[in-house]
This record gives sequence, C-alpha cells and structure tokens, in this order.
Amino acid sequence: MAPGSPLTPRSPMAPRSPLAPRSPMTTRSPLAPRRTLPATVVDDTVDAAAVLLDKWHPEGSSSGRSLFLNSTTPDEADSFLRAAKDLHRAMLFYASGLTTKDHHGGGHGLIEAQELLDTAMRRLQLELKILLSSLPNVIKFQQDDDDDDNEIQSTDGLRETCGHLRAVAEAMLAVGYGTECVSVFKAHRRASVAAALQCLQVLSPSLQQATINKLTWDQIDPKMQSWLTGARKAFASVFVGERELCDRVFAGDNASVGDAVFSAVAKDQATSILALFEAAVAKAKRAPERLFRVLDVHDALTETIIPAIVAAFGDKSEVTARAVTLSVTKVADAARGMVASFEAAIEKEPAKATVPGGEVHPLTRYVMNYLVFLADYDKALAHIYAAEQFSDTSSSVGSGSGGTIGSSSTVGSGSGGTAGSSSTLGSGSGGTAGSSSLVLSASTTLRTLSLWSNPIGWLVSVLKLKLDAIAGNYREAALSYLFLANNTHYMAKKVGGGTKLEAVLGEEWAEAQTAKARGYMEVYVRRRAVRRPDVTLTQQLALARQRN
Repeated sequence: MAPGSPLTPRSPMAPRSPLAPRSPMTTRSPLAPRRTLPATVVDDTVDAAAVLLDKWHPEGSSSGRSLFLNSTTPDEADSFLRAAKDLHRAMLFYASGLTTKDHHGGGHGLIEAQELLDTAMRRLQLELKILLSSLPNVIKFQQDDDDDDNEIQSTDGLRETCGHLRAVAEAMLAVGYGTECVSVFKAHRRASVAAALQCLQVLSPSLQQATINKLTWDQIDPKMQSWLTGARKAFASVFVGERELCDRVFAGDNASVGDAVFSAVAKDQATSILALFEAAVAKAKRAPERLFRVLDVHDALTETIIPAIVAAFGDKSEVTARAVTLSVTKVADAARGMVASFEAAIEKEPAKATVPGGEVHPLTRYVMNYLVFLADYDKALAHIYAAEQFSDTSSSVGSGSGGTIGSSSTVGSGSGGTAGSSSTLGSGSGGTAGSSSLVLSASTTLRTLSLWSNPIGWLVSVLKLKLDAIAGNYREAALSYLFLANNTHYMAKKVGGGTKLEAVLGEEWAEAQTAKARGYMEVYVRRRAVRRPDVTLTQQLALARQRN
C-alpha cells in the first residue's frame, strides 16, 4: 500500500487514548497554582500567630508585663511558645517551594513568617530578662532545717521560674536563636553573681590581685578572716547554686550549652577569688607569726572551697586545678617554710643566754604559747607534711647513727622527748650543749620523718634540745637542774589538762614531763641538801626561786 493510504498501519507516534499513560515528553499548558490543604493550614497557623504576637508585641503596651507571670489567660504562655515553633516550621515549609502564597513563589510567605518569628524571639528575649530579674542573686534550691515557711514558698517559686526559663531557652535554641538567649542569660547572671560576691566582701573592684599586691601584710591580715568566710560561702552557695540553675535551665540536649554558660558566668570570678588568696599567701612569706593565717587558707580550701569547686566546675576544670595547686603547692610550701623559720629561730637562740635563778626561759614561754595555738591546726599540718612525704628521699632511714633523733621523733608517743637525762648533767659542765648539736645535725631524712609523724612534736623536741644546751651553760650544776625542772614543769602544765596540745602530744607525754621535772628537782634538792619530802613539786620550785 502506498504511504498515506487509509489502510496504512498506525504510526508509533500517533496520539494515545486519553486513558493511556502520559508520555514523558508530553507537555501541558501552564495552569494557575492551586492552594493545597497543607498550605492552607500553614497560612492559617501564621495568621493565628500574628494575632497572638500583636497582643504580646515586645514594643507594645504589654512590654512591661510577662507572659509567664502576668498573663490573665490560662496557658497563653504555652500557646505563644507553640506559635514560635509553628512559625519556624512555616518558614521551612515556605522555603521548600511546596506552596506559593502569593502565586509568585514562596518568598512572601517566607518573609512574613521570618518577620513574625523574629518578633516572637524579641518577645522571648524580653521574657528572659523579666524572669531573670525576678531571681535572687544567690540561687538556693535546697532547704535547711532552720528555713521558715516564707523561704520554702520562695524556693517553690524559684523552681517554677526555672521551669519558665527552661521553656523559653528551649524555644529559642530550637529555632536558631541560641546566641541571643545565651547572651541575655550570661549578662544577667554574671551581674547577679558579682553583686552576691560583693555582699560577701570577697570580691570587689578594690579586691583585685593588682590591688592586693600593693598592700602590706599589716593591711591584709585584719581582713583575711572576713575574706575566708566570704570565700567559703561564695563557693559553697553562690557558685554551686549557679551551677544548679544552669543545669535546670539548659537541660537534656542543651546540657553542653549550660556548661558553657556557667563557665562564662562563674569561671573568671572564681579564679579572681583564688588569685586573691594566692597574693595574700605570697605576702606572708616565711614569717612564723603569719603561719596561722596561711593555715586558715589551707583549711578553707580543703574543707569547703575545693569540694565546692569540684561539685560546681568538675574535677578536671581549670578552676579545680588552680585551687588544688594553691592548696598543695603554694599554701603548703609557705606553711612548711614558716615552720622551718620557726625551728631556725629556736635553734638560733643563744645557748649562753641563761636566766637568773634557773627561772622559766622567755623562749620556753613563747614557743609553748605558739604551739598551743598551732595545735588547733594539727590536722592541716599533718596533711601538709604528708603531702611532702613522697618528695623526700628515705633510702637512708634506719641506717644513720643519730640515735637521739629516734628519741626526739617519739615526742608525741609519751617517751619524754630528748631532754638530757640527769646523769648527763651530773658533771655540771656544758656537755649537754654538745649532745644538742649532735642531735640537730643528724640525718635530714630522719628529721623529715619526725615532721611527717608530728610536726608540733618535732618543734617541742627542738625546744627541749635548746633548753638542754642553755642548761649546760650554768656554772653551778644545781642551777642547771633547777632550770630544767622549771622549764619542763612549765611545758607539762601547758600541755596537760585536756588541752588540744595534749591531744597532739599525748597524755602520757605530759605525765612523763611532770615526772622528769620531779626528777630534775630531786637532783637539785640533793645538791642543795634541803630535801623536803612533805612539800609538792610546785612548792619546792617556789622555795627554790626564793632561795635563788
């Protein structure tokens, strides 16, 4: 058949039946866009959000009121937060190109939703400021036994406010406004913490490290106790409370944000407090009379500050590392240096400086009064010297010839210390001074072991050795014994009677010193041939003073 004949077979490109599947190459004439059901719902959601935002516009008449604290409509705050999330979802919907609100693309709907969302976020920023302003400077969630009903109600209100803050923070972070949220939170809470620390008199513009460096110790010393009291409260209350606030507001998936916010609020201020005590300890230098203040710093750090820092900042934080360094290195080194200076001062006392009539030596009074106060810090001293234990060599322990050191290290065990025996003084010569120098120049390792076991006991032994040396310089042997009797009896009285010093040195030590003083007195009486068995040791000492 010829082409084009009516019987010619249907060409493959001939039109298909209306029911046949459409060919990929088939084109259709442009039609007017239709609004789909999802698009209508999104548009209606945006319109509803616009109405709510108009009522709570951040620059409107409601700017002085809070959605969470002053709204007269129940659940209006929740509706506002849902509206903010809906606007964010609407933006994503319009940006997807699935709808064309103005028949020219999704641009108009996207722009409108973006503008409304930005307005909603400005409102939530305002809510953050209002809610944060309602918080106290010091956050306290836990109740004490002595808290009254008003404080309990206040705590309930605090928990409710934190719930509102969390809702606002989560809404802002979810739609990409985390920077604005964190900025507002940090600014308010940093100011609150600074105000709390200033009320505690622990941190203010006048208490910066540079200012402390210009002060003398006489200016620092009267303020140290109030600084330490304030620092204890600051770390145990202010920073721990701030940590819990951040944990409550930035919880769940936002926990890392809370960590960063807390660090920004508290880290610098906590570090400044530690720097204050670093400067104060450096000012103390090695003066023995300043040891008590340094030990106060040590106690504040170990008992309160470091545990609170670990709880708030974590055990691996820079603040924790700095606090531990301050306690273990700077404070401990300063304390050991002061004890060494005190020991050196005892040793430098002239051995020839005898007291007329064998009376109690001024050195004995000063040292024992010093040790009475130092006994209140025996735990701090034990901790400080224990920390030094592994930094000193001990390979020569037990191999030295300083047997007298061994007896001196037992001052705290009731053995009676290292005072020279009556047989040593029997010659009336200066032999005791020679034995003292032998003791003081013996093995450094053994000396360190004595400090580890009982630093106060070691200082007592150093004093007793010095008294032995002074006693050896009396020309009359009887006066040597009277001197030792008076000074040993004075030491026993200072230690005995249930004092803290007795707890450090041991009750047996005081009894042994009393017995030793009695022995010295018996030798003195024999040499003076005035035995009076009917009078007490104290009466004999009084009679001896009258004769001399």
